[in-house]
Amino acid sequence: MSDLQLGQIYLGSLRIPYSLLLFGGALLLALVLTPLVRAIAIRAGAFDHPGPRRVHERPVPTMGGLAIAAATLATAWAAYLLPGPVVRLGERPLVGLTVASLPLLVLGVVDDLRRLPALAKLAVQILAALILVQFGYGVPELSTPFGAAFHLGLLNVPLTVAWVVLVTNAINLIDGLDGLAAGAVCIASLSLWWVGRSHLDLYVMFLAALLAGSTLGFLRYNFPPARIFMGDTGSQFLGLSLAALSLIENRKGTVTITLLFPFVAMGVPIFDSALAFVRRLVSRQPVFHGDSEHIHHRMLRLGLSPRSAVLVLWYLCVFLGVMAVVVEALPRSYIWFVMVLLGMGIFMAFEVLEFVDRRTSRRETKGEEPPL
Repeated sequence: MSDLQLGQIYLGSLRIPYSLLLFGGALLLALVLTPLVRAIAIRAGAFDHPGPRRVHERPVPTMGGLAIAAATLATAWAAYLLPGPVVRLGERPLVGLTVASLPLLVLGVVDDLRRLPALAKLAVQILAALILVQFGYGVPELSTPFGAAFHLGLLNVPLTVAWVVLVTNAINLIDGLDGLAAGAVCIASLSLWWVGRSHLDLYVMFLAALLAGSTLGFLRYNFPPARIFMGDTGSQFLGLSLAALSLIENRKGTVTITLLFPFVAMGVPIFDSALAFVRRLVSRQPVFHGDSEHIHHRMLRLGLSPRSAVLVLWYLCVFLGVMAVVVEALPRSYIWFVMVLLGMGIFMAFEVLEFVDRRTSRRETKGEEPPL
């Protein structure tokens, strides 16, 4: 039986996609668990208080990531206990993701209750990445659009660790507006689900559907104005899960360029975090020190409301998600050309936004009226 056939189950005369059942199960569980986690956070005193880099004006309960993680992992393990296509798959990748998630969830809860130093977070992220490596996740080779493949050998481990740390921190850094990170992960997961479907990779479809469902359910309470934040508990778990999902997609060598499609699908948080890293290096600031120069901060300074800024960035995430699917379908000889154009376009968009933000800030400082 093929993966495509395994991707569907039948209930009587109804033909129901299995991914839709997983998506719906995770969504419903997130809808139920999020209010419970919110009540726990309030009782524990886990609040995100207003501050210079904060948008909200009142304390908001955090630790909402516990609901996302519980909905994702509980639905995944329930799928193994119930009749369905997943029972035909090996459990090792899911065991690896579950075990790797535990230290990050503990880290997130502690950080949501009291702030932890950046180096402590980095150490736990590296630990989680090494756990994934032990359970078979990795980048065994780099392939090119022209068919050549380079076996990485010992470089597999450091590259896998670097990828996990990059994606995890990218999601963490973009989590600055109500609903932004959850929506971005949901969109990226749906894009990766489609890529997995085109490769007949049921495991990718399995985990992507779960992530999309749990984040969409959480958005019911996280959309502006948010009633709960995911906190580091959620951003760390979602970053790890997206990184693991893209590594699963790579494990059979089905992608044209290693990690290319997830890189495009997650372009907004990855570009934003990369520019933040370069910006802090150039200004000789600590690279892990937070600032108010992220893309969502600039949009707010230009006059967009938090909800409008989130919707604009979601639109950009949808565009990049669609581009990931388009790039996956292109002939290999066109991929580099399209990728260069796409990268230049994103870079120019970020640079123009930064230029306009600086000009506007200077006028406000000098007390000048903006031109009509």
